[in-house]
Amino acid sequence: MTFGFAPHSTASLAMATGGTSRHGRLLEPAEWTAAGIPLLRNPREVVSGLHSRHSPVPSTVVLAVLGPEEQLVASASFTQRTASADGWDYRNALLSRLRRVMPHDLRRRTPVRTAVLMHCREGDERWTEDDGAWMWGLRDACTLHGLRCGAYITLTRGGWQVLGDGRGGRRPSSQSRPERLGDVVTEFAPLALHSGGGATEALRRTAAR
Repeated sequence: MTFGFAPHSTASLAMATGGTSRHGRLLEPAEWTAAGIPLLRNPREVVSGLHSRHSPVPSTVVLAVLGPEEQLVASASFTQRTASADGWDYRNALLSRLRRVMPHDLRRRTPVRTAVLMHCREGDERWTEDDGAWMWGLRDACTLHGLRCGAYITLTRGGWQVLGDGRGGRRPSSQSRPERLGDVVTEFAPLALHSGGGATEALRRTAAR
């Protein structure tokens, strides 16, 4: 498995001098692959479903929780306007959304639900330092919420890509119009919230029949 590398514009001095990051809170592609992240059985269906529900544009982060049969249990989307390239900040943002859409599973010995992250951003599909920070944040947030850490997906002009997996496609992309959902679903009305950073977020709990 090979990965392209595109340094983020906010790369720190530690990166320039050979360190992983200024705090070390990001995951390199090789580390992500070695972590044994479970593969999605049908990534195209997951990506298309999240795209239809949340209509992401660049800077949108979509966090989804999947059940044992890869059914969507809950999802949240929010806008991350500032790239910090620090997994600590991203972990806190993701953990906050998880706590709003579903209770934790910390009492279970083994996680039964999996969280996946889709990041709609500018650029191409190549891994960036910012992607590495989101990967670190997702993994840590899952640990603190009792979930399995699942796939990290980028959505760009060229299409979608599951990093560390090699699977991807041209549609949907960051410029695609959302398609109508093919399944009958029951959703609570989105709750519009405003965070301290001025980001607008939409939270949804979704139950697929």
